[in-house]
Amino acid sequence: MQQLTGLDAAFLALETTNSTGHVGGVCLLDPSDAPRPLDLALLTEVLGQRLPLVPVMRRKLLEVPLGLDQPYWVDDPEFDIEYHIREVALPSPGSQAQLTEQLARLHARPLDRRRPLWETYLITGLADGLVAVYTKVHHAAIDGVSGAELLTVLLDLKPEGRKLPPAKEFVPAKPPNPLALVARAAARLAWRPVQTVQLAGEFVRKVPTLAPLVSPLVGEMLGLNRGDGSVIPTTLGIAPSTPFNKKITPHRRVAFRSVSLADVKTVKNAFGTSVNDVVMGMCAGALRHWLSDHDALPASPLNAMIPVSVRDQAAKGAMGNRVSAMLAALPTHLDDPEQRLAVVHEATKIAKAQQATIPQGLVDDISDFAPPALTARVARVAFATGMMHRLPPFNICISNVPGPNVPVYLAGARMLAQYPMSVILDGQGLNITLVGYLGELHFGLVACRELVPDIDTLATYLVDELNLLLKAAAAR
Repeated sequence: MQQLTGLDAAFLALETTNSTGHVGGVCLLDPSDAPRPLDLALLTEVLGQRLPLVPVMRRKLLEVPLGLDQPYWVDDPEFDIEYHIREVALPSPGSQAQLTEQLARLHARPLDRRRPLWETYLITGLADGLVAVYTKVHHAAIDGVSGAELLTVLLDLKPEGRKLPPAKEFVPAKPPNPLALVARAAARLAWRPVQTVQLAGEFVRKVPTLAPLVSPLVGEMLGLNRGDGSVIPTTLGIAPSTPFNKKITPHRRVAFRSVSLADVKTVKNAFGTSVNDVVMGMCAGALRHWLSDHDALPASPLNAMIPVSVRDQAAKGAMGNRVSAMLAALPTHLDDPEQRLAVVHEATKIAKAQQATIPQGLVDDISDFAPPALTARVARVAFATGMMHRLPPFNICISNVPGPNVPVYLAGARMLAQYPMSVILDGQGLNITLVGYLGELHFGLVACRELVPDIDTLATYLVDELNLLLKAAAAR
């Protein structure tokens, strides 16, 4: 068995009747040259062969009695792969609109915590003979980078697949006695006073380094740096109100777009920025356009949360979460695309410098300190009182996940694109995540259906913003 970290378990506490804790993605596949027809039986066979390489896929949650300690991953003695792999057929020829509508419904459904926390769907009936494979896995089990690593286990570099090590018969380990779990939890609780002293000392030592993160917010609350003569803000202020920073419903909308990585690099080289800066500039321009459409453009910049992997070489291949975050100003208040990109570049430089001051283990230590019963209680209070959407710490999460730069295959079918689908919560009703693959950046947008009903329009604005930046780059 393997115990979840506090950060892993935090994604369990975030689940409510309106929000789910899983992340997902859809692979768009061309099976025309596959050695065998891609059907449910073949997909089940291929994934079944790979499961021994990803033990968490055959493990389920085991809660510690009374929520005294973090839960454990334990082998599921009744594991049934056919429960986890399913088939959905669109009315042929299925359009992208029909595909995204079906995916929105699938992504909105929570995973069954009584079973291993993943599901895979084979979606057939798409135009041009294409098929899609949608997979969702609970965020308690993976983050963006470990999810990408999981794909390397499931995908192949050639249609014929690859030789796998001989699989041993799955013999589930016997689950631990509940009394033994309580005893272990009691021992950890007895160590809490010592941990409290250690954690407090560590926090005090790090307070000076965390000051750059806090001071801009304090200054904004006190009304500093406002009025004539102030510079264009590149550091964080209070997150302004937007239509998507409200309480969400259980319903979802999703949208996908792909852009050329070469085009993004053309802009990057012309303005001396990074690929991620260009992505952030695209998001700033698209969000500005969409907010203007809805007469909801704030006078101040939005705050963006950007997940940052802290997964080192030792943690490579391990599931779970090894992630921190940086917060950066997103200049939606500026009209000029070049100026937005310049401010993004400066804002992300400041954010990276501030994020680098946070010790990698500090977030884990803090999140692992409180027992799940207390964490869940705090989360329930936060959601019930509306704190999450009344005082959102940021407006939107924008995540850039690395992907393979060579052609890959799933069950013999060539992958054309991979679109990620992430989590939204109360106060965070819109998420933008992208994955790089084979010379393109593939954007996956997920939103609350009622808050952003026209999410496809917002996705189109991303492409429009890149075109504006390309024109500006050509004019230099």
